[in-house]
Amino acid sequence: MILRTATRRDLPAIIALLADEDTVVDPRTVEVDEAYEQAFKAVDTDERNEMIVLDEGDGTVLGCLQLTYIPGLGRHGQERALIEAVRVRADRRGAGLGRELLTWAIERARARGCTLVQLTSNKRRTEAHRFYGSLGFVRSHDGFKLSF
Repeated sequence: MILRTATRRDLPAIIALLADEDTVVDPRTVEVDEAYEQAFKAVDTDERNEMIVLDEGDGTVLGCLQLTYIPGLGRHGQERALIEAVRVRADRRGAGLGRELLTWAIERARARGCTLVQLTSNKRRTEAHRFYGSLGFVRSHDGFKLSF
């Protein structure tokens, strides 16, 4: 397995992972429209964002996450890392790939000097919550969202 920064070539596979977390979506069936292109470009060119993929070694993307570094005055001016869009392909869960992906991201944030890593997870994803807890994440806040 290879953990690496995503390239444009990975975009269909990332969209497929994010499209449905319970089934395997064939990346060849995904439409990569201008909105996806622009979003990927924005992440790819922003030094505070990284889209990371877990590559089987042959270019097949089995997992992904977005890592965002947030500056702030809290925590004595130290950066924090936000992990979002965490997915492991449905047919490959339970084999430690998610642990490998998250552990790598946590270490990357620590090496950058972040003093906190945070993430949110849908309240319905109870298995994911147990998984995050096994990595040392603690439920410390309630999150709120406002959609437009």
